[in-house]
Amino acid sequence: MALVVAQEVPTSSSMAVPHGPAGVGEARHRMREQLRRSGVSDAVVDDAVLILSELLSNACRHGRPLGQHTEIGDGDVRAAWRIDASGGLTVEVTDGGGPTRPVPSTPSVTAHGGRGLNIISALARDWGVRDGAAGEVTVWVVVTEGHRRDDFATRVTGPGFGLADAYDDIGRP
Repeated sequence: MALVVAQEVPTSSSMAVPHGPAGVGEARHRMREQLRRSGVSDAVVDDAVLILSELLSNACRHGRPLGQHTEIGDGDVRAAWRIDASGGLTVEVTDGGGPTRPVPSTPSVTAHGGRGLNIISALARDWGVRDGAAGEVTVWVVVTEGHRRDDFATRVTGPGFGLADAYDDIGRP
């Protein structure tokens, strides 16, 4: 006779992530495991993990660690996610603030970055920025089933530029 023990799966989670690339993988792994155990669809889990990666990368690139008022030093940022009663998933990353506000940009075709918030805009039902105590900044994103925009590639790369166009000049003199 097998004994089956019901395991309660949390509908929310929060974790401290080192300010820098070291903790991003661990945060993604933990989110993926928890959301799958909670019964969240693979499509929403995949979008949420990508969004978490973008938010953490932006927090480490543009924000300070929590509790620090200088650009130097080790510290953490906070990653959190929760599932609401209607099945919507909210992903949040909080850092210690920075010199600029999070806004989508229009990077050049050859830019190595600057597409993160455009990716988030294409995947999310909604997103925004909330200011907190002591200069903290939280970027929040709501992800729902079937919300990915049909024009995802256009929204990420910009008008008049297809992903295949990026490779047209490779190998040309």
